[in-house]
Amino acid sequence: MRTGSILRLVLVLGLGLALPASNDAWAQSSAAASWRLPREMAVSDAGPRAYRFSVDYQTADPRGVIVQRQRISGEYTRGLAGGEVEWKNVAQSEAQGASGPYGDAQRRTFMEGLRYRNDLGVTMQPEFFKAFPATAVFERNLVWDTGMIELFGQRFFEKLKLNQPYHAFSDQTVKMPDVGSFHNRDVILEWVGRSHRNGQDCAVIDYRAFLNPLQVDVGGMKLHARSDYWGQIWVSLKTKQIEYGTLYENVSGEMQLPGQDAPQPLSVFRSGVFEPLPQQ
Repeated sequence: MRTGSILRLVLVLGLGLALPASNDAWAQSSAAASWRLPREMAVSDAGPRAYRFSVDYQTADPRGVIVQRQRISGEYTRGLAGGEVEWKNVAQSEAQGASGPYGDAQRRTFMEGLRYRNDLGVTMQPEFFKAFPATAVFERNLVWDTGMIELFGQRFFEKLKLNQPYHAFSDQTVKMPDVGSFHNRDVILEWVGRSHRNGQDCAVIDYRAFLNPLQVDVGGMKLHARSDYWGQIWVSLKTKQIEYGTLYENVSGEMQLPGQDAPQPLSVFRSGVFEPLPQQ
């Protein structure tokens, strides 16, 4: 869509006068402005706001047969005093095969009341997860993925233009404390349009990153794999709050457990939804 004013000449019969259609020009200019994201806009936190983040993991064999399913969810609150956030009611359940029933959810008490300054970099410090069991990878992912969704959705308004991919990070290696490393080959963000969520006019932002090398070494388990992840984020154009977010990731590689002579093929697909809870 062109961004300048467009004047359409109207022939006035009997007078032979050509007048600018000023109403049309204003409408075109106004529409063009509505397709630019707000600049220099901070996130507006009008007090605490709670979200639920739920992620399903499906582990499959090389032929795509699902052998196990796991679900982890938790409640995340932002907008607390001092710019802090908090986690509570984190629980995980498991099921066998593609359709077996989920067992009772197991509470992750070590995450209850986890509170920290809302800064993704803080969660990458070696001491941050000192109270977590070494094998609590899914729980760490909840924290990291939430930070990622907020980062992608809230920090790049000034860089994004409608339907134009923006390369946010390239060849970036992320050290995951006590877990391993992740190499972002090329993280692309793209503002793809507008929509409504929770009564808010929202920008819809796509994110995607493919062919990312991943290495994990936890409790004697070693994983060498490739990660492809993508999703969408709905961001309020009034408050810059996240109104909805999705996460999809496929991890394919080789895993070797303690006692195994050789690594085995592994394929894990996960899907997540990040959404606000109803206001109390």
